[in-house]
Amino acid sequence: MSRIGVFICHCGENIARTVDCGAVAEALREHPGVVVAEDYKYMCSDPGQQLIKKAIADNDLTGVVVCACSPHMHEKTFRRAAAQAGLNPFVVEMANIREHCSWIHDDRGEATAKAIDTARTIVEKVKHNKPLQTIRIPVTKRALVIGGGIAGIQAALDIADGGHEVVLVEKEASIGGHMSQLSETFPTLDCSQCILTPRMVEAYQHPRIKLYTWSEVEKVDGYIGNFSVTIRRKARSVDEDLCNGCGDCQAACPSRRIDSEFDAGLSRRPAIYTPFPQAVPNMPVLDREHCTLFKGRRKGLAKDACGKCKETCLKGAIDYDGQDTFVTEEIGAIVVATGFQLYDIGREQPAGLKGYGEYGYGEVPDVIDGLQFERLASASGPTGGEMLRPSDGAEPKTVVFVKCVGSRDPEKGMSYCSKICCMYTAKHTMLYKHKVHDGRAVVFYMDIRAAGKGYDEFSRRAIEEDGAEYIRGRVSRIFRDGDKVKVWGYDTLSHRQVVVDADMVVLATAVRPQPGIGELAQKLSVSYDQDGFLNEAHPKLRPVETNTAGVYLAGACQAPRDIPESVAMAGATAAKVLGLFSADELERDPSVALVDERTCIGCFNCEHVCPYGAIEHRDVCDMEGHVCGHVAYVNPGVCQGCGTCVAVCPSKSVELAGFTDDQVYAEINALAGW
Repeated sequence: MSRIGVFICHCGENIARTVDCGAVAEALREHPGVVVAEDYKYMCSDPGQQLIKKAIADNDLTGVVVCACSPHMHEKTFRRAAAQAGLNPFVVEMANIREHCSWIHDDRGEATAKAIDTARTIVEKVKHNKPLQTIRIPVTKRALVIGGGIAGIQAALDIADGGHEVVLVEKEASIGGHMSQLSETFPTLDCSQCILTPRMVEAYQHPRIKLYTWSEVEKVDGYIGNFSVTIRRKARSVDEDLCNGCGDCQAACPSRRIDSEFDAGLSRRPAIYTPFPQAVPNMPVLDREHCTLFKGRRKGLAKDACGKCKETCLKGAIDYDGQDTFVTEEIGAIVVATGFQLYDIGREQPAGLKGYGEYGYGEVPDVIDGLQFERLASASGPTGGEMLRPSDGAEPKTVVFVKCVGSRDPEKGMSYCSKICCMYTAKHTMLYKHKVHDGRAVVFYMDIRAAGKGYDEFSRRAIEEDGAEYIRGRVSRIFRDGDKVKVWGYDTLSHRQVVVDADMVVLATAVRPQPGIGELAQKLSVSYDQDGFLNEAHPKLRPVETNTAGVYLAGACQAPRDIPESVAMAGATAAKVLGLFSADELERDPSVALVDERTCIGCFNCEHVCPYGAIEHRDVCDMEGHVCGHVAYVNPGVCQGCGTCVAVCPSKSVELAGFTDDQVYAEINALAGW
């Protein structure tokens, strides 16, 4: 016989303002199978949990229903309390009378009636709940970090320092990410390279970190604690075991007119190159797309067209015939730290995004983006840190900074705030004024968002101490007029048109996800939003976890982030990974799909629709042990309990533990009054 306890939470006033919680408790006391029904202001608090524990002990309860908020918030809290009182945690269910009732209704009477009906359906469901046992999974205590920017480096170091092996994969030839391109960092104006390069070297030399640069994740199989990851090591054309980083090959290369990615196109590099002098590893890579020899091969020339780098290399490290190779690593947890790219307004935009042709980027050489300005300001940049405009190398006396180029602009396809632009624009005005003391810095802005520690003081310093002129308004057009760049804008405070004759214009372009992030997300079975940023499992309670167990997020792959926040997220993901690795086995929620092999017809519709790849083939043998067919099997370590397989099974052979047909029918019958 069922003995159910029902506990109604007021949630302060979130529920009680609209729902008469006392009336709900009174109604449920009369429901068949309910032996106790109580209401309390904060059921998730310690007194509320004690009330539930006491009721379990005093009334010998066989099931518990908590009428409160979403199960995503506190289901684990109440199940843990029940387990402490000796009750199987999986006979505890939550009736969502906050999001599904009080928050969406105004009429108190109707909301109360709906809350009563909602509670009754869950009571009937609990009557059919069976005690379940958690799934135990062995854990491979090795982590994969995808992305070698500051977030990836920090996560890798924290995990490695915690005593576990890390595989760090970076698609470029060197780790360091965008932070390695910066001149100085806000709000302290300390040298970016001085902060970053020691960490790069530390990650490279750490005995528990295996570094793969010029590599990409090709395939991900398995599940939390037991991933099998295939990594593509792109052909570098340089033998890493032989190369000593002397640079002779780069000096001999005749192809020297290739835009440098590190200098954001403001300088040129050879076809065989090291991205920057402080690169880690300090080893060149051959750009086969621009290499004269490979161009000749593609044209079918019988004789190699160049070969200068190979002739020059005394170590014999150049290998033109090298091909991509694949390695497989067994991994227990994955950290995604793929970073960001800046919105390139000079290129043809993907579907849904519109460009800024009216700003002249790509046509007017003295219209540059924020990353290009960083390279101009950097001591390791193409001008050696001198502030010189790209067109003629003259010192710019008037520089206009335009904020929110792409950000917060639904018309262009990006409605979100890029978060870092206000701060790095303030930094740029300071860097400019420190180098050109008599220069004029003009900033067009919508508003100033400076919410971090010391951020508001920093932005005020740019205006009050360094003399930057801030004009509240948007820029309508930028074009070249002789040796000047005309900037047409509008001051919304004085309600007047503003025209500035600038020597250089710096656009604070939007932060975008890295190209190819959608394909990586599909490999990892991770969701992403309409803008392409990866989604966290819960914005408040699980901000660095994803909907795929064992996959975590750090840095700007999730949303625009600054350096302190990226480092903090990296530390949080490392803590999650180390927590996962703290035990030899992982306990998982048993709400997974189960296949009745007696009725399964082996159609594998479930396999085709499973978003997590949890369906496997299991042999069916005859009396003599010969394989005579196959049926579906659900790997409990991979299954996330979504129930998609249940919906498509034509023989009704799949059920979801905790959501069986009997339980669903019981809920429907409770609503229908049958």
